[in-house]
Amino acid sequence: MTADADVRLIVASEFPAWMRAVNTGFLTATRVTDSDVAQRAEHSDPARVWGSFDTATGACVGTLRSFRQELTVPGGAVVTSAAITNVAVMPTHRRQGLLSRMMAGELAAAVERGDVLSTLIAAEYPIYGRYGYGPAVTVAEWEIDVRRTGLDPRWSKPADGGRIDIVDVAEARRVGPALHDRIRLSRHGAVSRDARWWSLATGEEEMSFRPYRDRFHAVYRTAEGEVAGLVSYTADDRWTDAKTPQNTLQVKELLAATPDAERALWHFLCSIDWVQTVRTGYRAPDDLVPHLLPDPRAARLVTSSDFMWVRLLDVVRALRARTYPVPGVLVLEVADPDGPAEGRYRLDAGAGECTPTDEPADLRLGVAALGSLYLGDASAVRLGALGQVAQERPGALELADAVFRTARRPWCPDVF
Repeated sequence: MTADADVRLIVASEFPAWMRAVNTGFLTATRVTDSDVAQRAEHSDPARVWGSFDTATGACVGTLRSFRQELTVPGGAVVTSAAITNVAVMPTHRRQGLLSRMMAGELAAAVERGDVLSTLIAAEYPIYGRYGYGPAVTVAEWEIDVRRTGLDPRWSKPADGGRIDIVDVAEARRVGPALHDRIRLSRHGAVSRDARWWSLATGEEEMSFRPYRDRFHAVYRTAEGEVAGLVSYTADDRWTDAKTPQNTLQVKELLAATPDAERALWHFLCSIDWVQTVRTGYRAPDDLVPHLLPDPRAARLVTSSDFMWVRLLDVVRALRARTYPVPGVLVLEVADPDGPAEGRYRLDAGAGECTPTDEPADLRLGVAALGSLYLGDASAVRLGALGQVAQERPGALELADAVFRTARRPWCPDVF
């Protein structure tokens, strides 16, 4: 069924209704304050904020917003992405085509802007594949039983000559952006952050429906004094009846530019008095943390899930942007009905070239499957077994695995 609704970019006076619809869809709050509206309006591009309005009542019943994002791809290059967020449709207007219409408008605008691809964090799995998005980055979270780690209980400082200092929020806000930029340009899957990200993450700004909770911050510096790591965390206050502390520490952010910094910060967290359990927060699926502990079994995997999804808009620019671990030539026939990625492309991984072609296809796949392959996490052989990639030339699936997959798995530290 198609709803009788007006789907379009919103105007400034509609921000309060639009934000109430977002909060209703996300089950966050029933009202918004003038400050909430002012903040959202100030930090949103009017050409990227979509709404669906019931023509009978004028009520805002659907929302979608995008913002400019940089995504690091294998090899360290960055490409521009239309990052999708604030997607909601009111429970009274579900299954009436509103999201499809908003998404079509935004993706057409992204192509017009020249964005290479689009990204999003999928709250629910079944929704976004039909718009050409494929799961491209996964995350994992571990729960560390501190008593089982095997770490020296007398641990007090890094063994590599570096040091860790507890810092205030102003210092975390000062050193964090430069450290993050250094790290995200070296880790494919990572995305850019603007100044407001840091303002919200450090409590300089907050929304009424998402109160900021104070965090502790610690910085790792090398023996030469260079900032190479930052961790932010909270802790609960739990004690047994026998007056024994049972505190759980929750990592909110851990950035490490080197393995030494990463090791030092995890050992520091596991050495804090009263803390019996450390929750790592979302990490890369191949994160070092379990094996930075003398007993890796002390880290129990509690979350393993798809996370960031990718939808290619300009296949040629996207495939030229990344590097490939081995040479090889593949002709990809990409299905994207009525979409910008439809076509047949010749990828020469050794030369880093991609061009449209009329040559016979080696592989046939949908744009969503190509999105899953793009950052190097998915296996073409596995996607072939699942029926998402069809092999037209013997050995093409194995070659695609060798060409696309990366030594480290992609990781996106950010929810957006």
